[in-house]
Amino acid sequence: MPQYLKFVIDLTNKKKIWLSSPNMGGDELKHVGNAFDTNWIAPVGPHISKFEMKLSNLSAGFEVAALSSGTASLHLALILLGVKKGDIVLCSSFTFSASANPILYLGANPVFIDSDIVSWNMCPVLLEKAIENCILDNEKPKAIMLVHLYGMPAKMDEIMKIAQKYDIAVIEDAAEALGSTFKNKPLGTFGAFGVFSFNGNKIITTSVGGALICEDAVMIEKAKFLATQAREDKPHYEHSEIGYNYRMSNVCAAIGLGQLEVLEERILQKRAINSFYKEQLSCVKGISFLEDSEGSYSNFWLTTILLSENSAIDREQLRLHLEKDNIESRPLWKPMHLQPVFKECKSYLNGVSEDLFNRGLCLPSDTNMSIEDLKRVVSKIMELYEA
Repeated sequence: MPQYLKFVIDLTNKKKIWLSSPNMGGDELKHVGNAFDTNWIAPVGPHISKFEMKLSNLSAGFEVAALSSGTASLHLALILLGVKKGDIVLCSSFTFSASANPILYLGANPVFIDSDIVSWNMCPVLLEKAIENCILDNEKPKAIMLVHLYGMPAKMDEIMKIAQKYDIAVIEDAAEALGSTFKNKPLGTFGAFGVFSFNGNKIITTSVGGALICEDAVMIEKAKFLATQAREDKPHYEHSEIGYNYRMSNVCAAIGLGQLEVLEERILQKRAINSFYKEQLSCVKGISFLEDSEGSYSNFWLTTILLSENSAIDREQLRLHLEKDNIESRPLWKPMHLQPVFKECKSYLNGVSEDLFNRGLCLPSDTNMSIEDLKRVVSKIMELYEA
């Protein structure tokens, strides 16, 4: 039998283990059914207000605008901060492109900041260096786009101190960090704006969707106005500003209501998955984990590992070994400064994010996994290391 055919047959006989798939808690259908029964299928409706209120309760009472995506939320945050063509926005390099793309939507210029080795997030030392150089060039940055990667809090004390010193607004991209905290304060509530994502692979999902949070109620009302095509309060359609079709639908918000009911359970599950991997793989000297540091409490949206520099097994070898057994894993984010689309952008680098990309892997962190699934993942990893 040809080897490629044997591989296909093997996969069909093995249950797929996903990286992070949607997990319905049970009451989502009840809330969606209510939306159908009351005919609130239009983009607006009472479920949106309830969803925003519950998110506000989780976010230190901050005001909330439920939107169509985390990317839309980042875009509106930049607009509300007055970012315009030619402005500089300092952005984490080690992230998904959605963090950086909205900067380009406005014709602004992203300047990428490399990571620190502890949190894997924006390096405070490089951040301040970038700010100082921009000011010397008479181009004071308009905003800082900070990402809390994989649910892990960035070094918020240091970064906020720098931001306040130079009077630069911070946007917290907490798309992966709902439920994570730093010194018992929810992520997303340190800067001028916080952003969440409810994409299908996140810790909770509304199918598609996101949210913008801010302490300033006026700003959030402005966000909602812009998100509904900037329609004026007139009996006819009148527009004095450019708007966007960015509001979350009532049906998606209904799903979100059911998901929020199980958020704490999902966080505990994610953290338990992380603990299981760390315990079971502790005997493998060539594998280390991203871990909570002092003051940090991560939701561990994805459990991530780093292979040692002198490892005989590389990241891609391990990923393909798992894939052969129908187990999904994924390399860590490819830094923005290495992406072809951003190759002309300025960057402040220390080599950390590129090294993390080359040696790091996201393990299956699906809350739908059984203990048998987890054991299977560990077994396949050990199989490769013991070969």
